[in-house]
Amino acid sequence: QVQLVESGGDLVQPGGSLRLSCAASGFTFRLATMKWYRQAPGKERELVAGITGFGGNTNYADSAKGRFTISRDNGKNTLYLQMNSLTPEDTAVYFCYANYFNRPYWGQGTQVTVSS
Repeated sequence: QVQLVESGGDLVQPGGSLRLSCAASGFTFRLATMKWYRQAPGKERELVAGITGFGGNTNYADSAKGRFTISRDNGKNTLYLQMNSLTPEDTAVYFCYANYFNRPYWGQGTQVTVSS
């Protein structure tokens, strides 16, 4: 079974940094496009960043450009999201997403709260 498990969410002050991780299993991780989404209370789920299987192509939401970095370690079957210069507007549940064999898979989410 495909499994995606996020970790690293925490309470952090404005201007701080966090690194989220997504441990993947149950599929050929290196062949999958991986993405991070987030959903804040009362808002729609939105795409934050994406990365192709071998890491050669990345894309970011405008709100994430220059602050967030998506990466992956195919040897460890792990996806990462480095988040810097965090603001309260980044507060959300962050979800790991995989597309494999044209099917979507989601993690359970990890809470990021940016507050003083």
